[in-house]
Amino acid sequence: MTTTDLIEPTIDPNARKLTYRNLTAYNDGSDKTLVSVRDTPTLVIDHPVERGGTNEGPTPVETVLGGLVGCDAVITHSVANILKFEYGAIDYTCEAQIDTRGPAGVKGVRPYFEKVVVQKTIQTNEPVDRIEKLKKNVEQRCPVSNLIRDAGVDLTIEWVVEPM
Repeated sequence: MTTTDLIEPTIDPNARKLTYRNLTAYNDGSDKTLVSVRDTPTLVIDHPVERGGTNEGPTPVETVLGGLVGCDAVITHSVANILKFEYGAIDYTCEAQIDTRGPAGVKGVRPYFEKVVVQKTIQTNEPVDRIEKLKKNVEQRCPVSNLIRDAGVDLTIEWVVEPM
C-alpha cells in the first residue's frame, strides 16, 4: 500500500486527543451479564443453555465479533462519506476459530481467536480503484480489526462487491 492510497486524517495529527468510553455492567453470579451504555437498551451477554447460560444474548466472544463487524461498518460509512463513495447495504458473515483448550486453562494454548474470517458483501457501482481506496482506508482506520490483528490473530476480511 502506498501512502497516496491513504486519505488525509480528519483531525490534527499532531494534537493528541483522548476520548473515553464508559459503561456499567451487572452480573448476578451466573453466566449472564447486563451491560449498560449511555441511554441505549441493556445488552445481555450470556452463554447458551448447554454451556450453563440462559441463551438471552450473545456470548462474550460473539460480542467481540459483533464489535468487529459493527466497527468495520461504522468506519466504512465514515470513510465513504469523506471519499463521496456511493454504496448501499453491507451484509457480513463472520466465522472464528478458537481452540477451546485455551479458555479451559491449558497452558500454552491461547484463550482467544486463532483465526477470524469475515465476508463483507457491499452493494456499490463504484469502479474497482475507488473500492480499493475505500478498502485500504477502512483497514487502516478500524480500531477493532487492528486490535484483533495486533493480537496475532489471522484475520481475513474478504470484500465481495455486488451492483446496486
